[in-house]
Amino acid sequence: MYDLERYLNVRSAYGATFGPDGALSFRMDTTGVPQVWTLESPGAWPEQRTFYDEPVSFASYSPERPELIFGMDEGGNERLQFYRLDDDGQIHPLTDRPDAKHRWGGWSHDGERFAFAANRRDGSVFDVYVQDRDAVGADAEVILEGDGWLSVGGWSPDDEKLLVTEAYSNFDQDVYVLDVESGDLDHLTPHEGDVRYQSAEWAPDGDGLYLVTDRDSDTLYLARLGLDGTLETVADGEGWNVDGVSVDQESNQIAYSRNVEGYNELTVGEITGPATVDEFPEPDLPGGIAGGVSWGPDGERFAVTVTGRTVNTNVFVVETATGEAERWTYASTAGIPESTFVAPEVVRFESFDGREIPAFFSLPDGAATDGDAASDETGTVGGGTGETPVIVDIHGGPESQRRPSFSGLTQYFLSQGYAVFEPNVRGSTGYGTEYTRLDDVEKRMDSVKDLKAGVEWLHDHPAVDPDRIVAMGGSYGGFMVLAAMTEYPDLWAAGVDVVGIANFVTFLENTGDWRRSLREAEYGSLEDDREFLESISPIHRADRIDAPLFVLHGANDPRVPVGEAEQIVEEVRDQGVPVEKLIFDDEGHGIGKRENRVEAYTQVVEFLSRHV
Repeated sequence: MYDLERYLNVRSAYGATFGPDGALSFRMDTTGVPQVWTLESPGAWPEQRTFYDEPVSFASYSPERPELIFGMDEGGNERLQFYRLDDDGQIHPLTDRPDAKHRWGGWSHDGERFAFAANRRDGSVFDVYVQDRDAVGADAEVILEGDGWLSVGGWSPDDEKLLVTEAYSNFDQDVYVLDVESGDLDHLTPHEGDVRYQSAEWAPDGDGLYLVTDRDSDTLYLARLGLDGTLETVADGEGWNVDGVSVDQESNQIAYSRNVEGYNELTVGEITGPATVDEFPEPDLPGGIAGGVSWGPDGERFAVTVTGRTVNTNVFVVETATGEAERWTYASTAGIPESTFVAPEVVRFESFDGREIPAFFSLPDGAATDGDAASDETGTVGGGTGETPVIVDIHGGPESQRRPSFSGLTQYFLSQGYAVFEPNVRGSTGYGTEYTRLDDVEKRMDSVKDLKAGVEWLHDHPAVDPDRIVAMGGSYGGFMVLAAMTEYPDLWAAGVDVVGIANFVTFLENTGDWRRSLREAEYGSLEDDREFLESISPIHRADRIDAPLFVLHGANDPRVPVGEAEQIVEEVRDQGVPVEKLIFDDEGHGIGKRENRVEAYTQVVEFLSRHV
């Protein structure tokens, strides 16, 4: 048996980027927060290159020099600043606007410039900038003034154009090509209604783009978008989403992934025609989830981040043509044997309207005798009353998906005898556009009804103690915790709300200016839907919460401001219900620093021990 701190000390290595000489950079959280490390060969001793108390958010090698640019914010405020790390270890600040949010857009192919989007001019919108690699802050050139959420997707092969995406919501985007010299902007995707255009990459010939889209489809598929706006299907998801694509312009090679029940199926091949890919053997990778492809020199190999519920996160390098994979990083499992980690089962339960809701369900060792937890394809199980408490762990988003990646906290709960139930309620991604839109605006509380149905499914499970079920979730998942505790107070033994929304009106009024329009597209607007937003806000029904509540938050959270935590704690405490609050002054949207996570979840575990 290992203590909580050991589980939270399981390390992760991820976010790999190849340098021009074949060296590998990645981020690893050995020190407690992700920092930049480099590695010359598989299994070699890595070299730590940055030494900050704040987490490094990304790192990208120059295509021409052994230098990289990385990003970092302060205290979780998400106002990312850029720095250049030279081969000799010297670090040069590149952006000098700590009041602004900077979003990386990529190196030019000659390594002389980089592009990014930032909200320097107006906090609510993003402009596109180009900057020389050795210039600082004020020397960045604005080449496009935006009026919304702009992202830069990379440079054309000749470095004359930039790929620009504008997001109106998580389910509606447009793609443009921006001429760097003239500022001319070509709109490639005029459309009506909501259409997703995501993960766009330049084609090797520069005459088009590869991206994933759901135009005329319920699921995302891989397509080639010509610069004249023509769209050709390259690969269909066969009922599932193609959810990412990476192109190596030098070698004409492409990698894309299909999301099947939350697991990845990674396809790698060579582009032999505009909409034709000759596939290579499937990469031999553990874990079931792989992403973040970075191509090596000449495209002969690529690095990828690999994780799974029983495999902690590490970087593997795959030989492109053969699919042979070699592990390059050895992020520690803190001495906990991988054989003790528990894998989930994919189950489905029927909700109030007859719809089947998918979930991951993990039982601790010894929770059920052989056959007790067996389920048919619909997730039906035998009845009975068991002794196993359950954590119902609800993802954020809401336009997100719980996937079976590694979680030290989840494995700790399982080691302590808790079962873990992770539903992908309606509104989750990964199951088609129709499914994701089932909780929009006036249908918001239907997703909370899905939680009720999931708990009823748990009640019928022979291993589960129906009187010891806990609701836990972060961000939008925190809202779901509070909503479930107000709508169905009899179902819960306790609740854990991490950076959650208590009041949609105050949340939308106070969230980061750059986020408001995107969030209103999902939840409803303050101008048109205020009465509805008030009606579904847990703060107005807090008197119905009668189970103990623990609330975690970061003081610098720009997404869900800390006032959401303050107001729900005050209301619940006034009802005489046990409530505990823990606010971290150096955290933002989530508890990311390891020392804070140890403190936070030690208190959560003690709270659950007292009440569950």
